[in-house]
Amino acid sequence: MLLLLLILCGILAGIIAGLFGLGGGILFTPILYFLFTSYSLAYPATWAIGTSLFCTFTASVSSSVQQRKHRNFYWKEGVIVGLLGSFGVYFGKKMVLSDFYTEQVFVAVFSILLLVVALLFYRKSKGDVVKHTGSEKTGFLKFSATGGFGGFVAALAGVGGGIVMVPVMNLLLKLKMTKAVSISSLAIVFISLSGWLQFAFFAGSPDGITGYRLGYVDFGTGLPLILGAFAGGFMGVWIGKRIPQKFVQLGFSALIASIAILMIRSIL
Repeated sequence: MLLLLLILCGILAGIIAGLFGLGGGILFTPILYFLFTSYSLAYPATWAIGTSLFCTFTASVSSSVQQRKHRNFYWKEGVIVGLLGSFGVYFGKKMVLSDFYTEQVFVAVFSILLLVVALLFYRKSKGDVVKHTGSEKTGFLKFSATGGFGGFVAALAGVGGGIVMVPVMNLLLKLKMTKAVSISSLAIVFISLSGWLQFAFFAGSPDGITGYRLGYVDFGTGLPLILGAFAGGFMGVWIGKRIPQKFVQLGFSALIASIAILMIRSIL
């Protein structure tokens, strides 16, 4: 029963990710958080973050391969952002495993991130987001700072970090959106890989839901989500070609805001 539920949740996450070109982390994390909470596991937020990063890693590899096939691939910038992002993950993980990062703090951080995403998509539906600019401000330090910040957020919320790295590169570094997305896709491979490995091998050995676990990564729950997400991703792309993007973006904005409200209510 749990296996079927996870596959169905993965399909739903994949459909939404396929519709909007997002990594699954922004959806995997709340699904896993509610699941681990329902099983009364100790530290459900940490379990959700570690397992979501594992799921996001798999999805990011596929996304980066697709970028290369479409000849929109910037390996040098992606590696710089990704490697520095891995350091950001380390510091984020230290905070997550500290006494300060309670379940309430996690919900607050993730809910704020969800609301930011909802606002971005709402603005996008109104045509109020920068798509490209005439100049590009690049440099090692700027890419490093972007990666470090993205990795830090990735560890705090169990996402790939693209939700903060893409806007930074597009709006602040003045990169074209297609280039920012490509760099972010490759960087997330390094960030999410570093993230789930750190939560698997350097975070103790707690008891999880299934027997297929390592540290705070529960492969028994993550793998069905991934399988469902791959199937749902193709469906999402197919649906996206048949529905006006304006209405889809508005709907997604409302959905994400609703998830944030549900997460906040879960700790009240």
